[in-house]
Amino acid sequence: MHPLVLRCGGFGEIVLLTALLDQLHARFGEPVDVVSSGSWTAPLLSGQPAVGHVFVMRSRKMPYSLSTRKQHLVRWLRDRGAGPTWFGDSTDTARDLLKRGGIPDDHVCDVASMPSVEGEHFVERWIRFADLTPAAFEGRLPPSCAHVPSAAKLRVSTQAQAALDEWLKQRGLGDQPLLAIQPGNRRNTRGWFRQRPTNTKYWPEGSWAQVIRAMHDLNPDHAIVLLGVRKEYGLNADIARFAGIQGVYNVAGDLPVSRLLPLLQRATGMISVDTGPAHAAAALGCPTLALFGKADPRLYRPGGVVTPAAVLTGELDGETTMLGITPESVITAWTQLRTRCDRLGYTARRTAVRYN
Repeated sequence: MHPLVLRCGGFGEIVLLTALLDQLHARFGEPVDVVSSGSWTAPLLSGQPAVGHVFVMRSRKMPYSLSTRKQHLVRWLRDRGAGPTWFGDSTDTARDLLKRGGIPDDHVCDVASMPSVEGEHFVERWIRFADLTPAAFEGRLPPSCAHVPSAAKLRVSTQAQAALDEWLKQRGLGDQPLLAIQPGNRRNTRGWFRQRPTNTKYWPEGSWAQVIRAMHDLNPDHAIVLLGVRKEYGLNADIARFAGIQGVYNVAGDLPVSRLLPLLQRATGMISVDTGPAHAAAALGCPTLALFGKADPRLYRPGGVVTPAAVLTGELDGETTMLGITPESVITAWTQLRTRCDRLGYTARRTAVRYN
């Protein structure tokens, strides 16, 4: 009767998946095993109280006959035994792996068969999904229970916090308060021309620079850290050069998940495009302002419905686009968000997400 979840997706999608895992954990009273993909999945989920074993497939596209990892997964599933399974993926290939692993269809709840609700955030959809029971287990599983809050939740160990402390000292930051900025996303790492029509999450370097200068004026004691993967280092460097101020640190490429999460928890706030680290920041209780392009904020608001987050959208020539967001609107929205979070006491409450 040990629950299993299979879901592959991007960084932010797996952050949102924690709501499903928390709800199943509350229902069953035991951790949930997870099958997913992406090298960052294990460090993201490992240590979360609702998570048991994490199996990472790595490549979903490689044929089964050529993938030793998929073959290993099938053997692990067979050894584990068929039990109640929640399938949140969208590919027949992933569903076939469950069958190969000895999990019949009547043991599986498939999210594709669950009716959708207009405007429902993905976190609330996952929580609702956790209430379903596979046909083979009707009357045999714990009933659905009171719902967890409509928010993804991540926890950071004290060991990870201590490692971050050492890294900050090496960077010359010490105990300085941090403001996190995430200008890039994976679309920026594809191709040399950033402002192309397919990059719907591009916001101009000059606009970022204007916001950074305003943040420095509002928080002169803060270090402003520009986040991202290695391929986003050049974007961050251009933005820092346009900003032309001291106290801006480009740490792109030096943030494995084990360091990113405690940094986001430590930060007093984050301004970001709609991307995975924004979801992680909100799930850690960090006040987060996200700039949205084509995606619907009702479905993808950072971290869920009840997180310390705000979103901005823009319009240009009658079309929804991130390019329609002005630096002035970002600065105003940020000031309003921080005032609201301070009033609700988020700074004091965030220590509760640490564990030993």
